[in-house]
Amino acid sequence: MTEDDVIAHLAALEGVVVWTASPGDGSPEIAWGDSFAYYSPDGTVPTATQPFATIVTKDYPDDVSSQLHRPGTFRVNIHAGTDAAARALAQQQDTDRTGAQPGASDLAAADVLRPHPTYGRAGWLAVINPGECTEAITRALLTAVWDSARARHQRSN
Repeated sequence: MTEDDVIAHLAALEGVVVWTASPGDGSPEIAWGDSFAYYSPDGTVPTATQPFATIVTKDYPDDVSSQLHRPGTFRVNIHAGTDAAARALAQQQDTDRTGAQPGASDLAAADVLRPHPTYGRAGWLAVINPGECTEAITRALLTAVWDSARARHQRSN
């Protein structure tokens, strides 16, 4: 999957706004080029809601383990929740006969589902450059978290 593929998948989901930070929009410079997915059926970027998924294209000062400074490298971050994240990680591990994901010990390895390097304990998952091994689960997780965000929105209205 490319970054554009991830954005297209998210944007195709009903009520999703994908906002990409850029110069002049009031976002901090460090966020420019990064994308944030929200459930917002009115089509505006919510100010009081966290995104349910993000796409980051560079290292942040407190988050360098993914080595996103490499050309063409991006990371999809998905707020699955702690239980769903644990299930997804177990499911992904079960698909590999050796019991470990390829490159799982290398925090900068592409195409590996893992806990987010900073927010993993809060139920965030991360995949650097989703590919053959993680495309299906990345799409499924993004759709599942969209559905959860939509359900939360409907309950609050």
